[in-house]
Parts: sequence; structure tokens; C-alpha cells
Amino acid sequence: MQLRFLGHSGFWLGIEDKAIVFDPYITPNEKASSISIDELSCDLLLQSHAHGDHIADSLEIAKKNNSTVVSCFETTEWFAKEGVENVHPMNIGGNKDFGFVKIKMVNAVHSNSFPDGTYAGNAAGYVLSALGQNIYYAGDTALTYDMKLIAEEFEIDYAILPLGDNFTMGIKDAMKAAQFVGAKKVIGMHFDTFGFIEIDHKEAILAFANAGIELQLLNINQTINIKQ
Repeated sequence: MQLRFLGHSGFWLGIEDKAIVFDPYITPNEKASSISIDELSCDLLLQSHAHGDHIADSLEIAKKNNSTVVSCFETTEWFAKEGVENVHPMNIGGNKDFGFVKIKMVNAVHSNSFPDGTYAGNAAGYVLSALGQNIYYAGDTALTYDMKLIAEEFEIDYAILPLGDNFTMGIKDAMKAAQFVGAKKVIGMHFDTFGFIEIDHKEAILAFANAGIELQLLNINQTINIKQ
């Protein structure tokens, strides 16, 4: 598997000949100007919630690729009304086998509304299982004891966690989240995009290292191989 950082909380995950896009916030993000959404392949688009900094490019990517949009029921209903032909509604605790990946929707503690302020259902995270690996994508969330349930069900190889504080977990709580889910490898997200969520990279990496956890802070457009 290959994981490409699209900036903010956006990622592209390649699983053999299939692709998943998470929470794309690219065209409004000046720091992601090196990425063209026209060249992003996308079979599944996973939407953790509907805030503008997570949904900005979702409609265009989904329509261009005829992607299946996966999110909570209220959010997929909005996508369907906006002309997306393929949606798959889920809710917290639900599982779905999409053939090349199995997905469980898990709890995230965060507000959720569309950019116009209308209700968008529950914010969520996802556990993805494919090619013998389990990846936890937390979405925007606070630290919660529910994360311990993830470790009871899955052996998490990588946890993708928000680090920027203010709107989500900060570094200390993200370290606890990694411990709760049993992850020894963490990829950071939701940091540095704007002033409220800037972090000290060296301090964050050292803090995680001191807890026995490897933290990777990817550069925008950087691609890494996901290995056990």
C-alpha cells in the first residue's frame, strides 16, 4: 500500500489497483498548490465529517472518478442530492466489506455541519483492513476512551491522528490515543494549515519517540509505503 499526504487531513491511499481519498482540502489550501485534483484517482471517498476544511474538493473528486462516497447517512444524502451517483451510508459501529478493503466506522468526538451550517450527522473515524494491515484514520476528534475498544478488536499497524490542538487533540492527547489503540506508528494530520493549529515538529517527534512511538509528519505531496 502507498499513502500520499494531500495536506491538512487529506490522504490518498493506494491498495493494489484501487484508491481511497480521505477528506480532501486541496484547492483552498495554498500549501497544497503542487497537487492537482484532476490527477487523483479515487474509487472510495471517505468523508469523516462535513466541515469545509474536509469537504472542499469532495464533490469534484467524487464526480470526476465516479467514486463511492462513504460517510454517515446525513452526509451521503447531501452528496446524493448534489449529483453523486454512488454513495454508501454508514453509522458508528457499522462494518462494510468493499472487496479490496474492509471498513469499520468508529466514534469521533467532534462537531459536524456543512459549510452552510446545516446538520451533517455524526463525525466519525475509520478502521481500514486490507492486505493484512489495519489502519486507523481518526478524523477530527478529541481523545476518548472509546479508542480502547479499537485495540480490543484490531491490531493497528498505523494510526493517522490529528495533532494540531485547539479544534482536535493536541500532541499529548494524540500520544495517549496512539497508546489506547495500540499503535507504534503514527502519521500526523490536521496541523500547520493555519495559525490555530501550528505545531513544533521536533518537539512532537521527540515526545512520541520518548513514548516508544514513531511519529511521521509528512510533507504535502509526499508518498510513503505502508509496511507492517
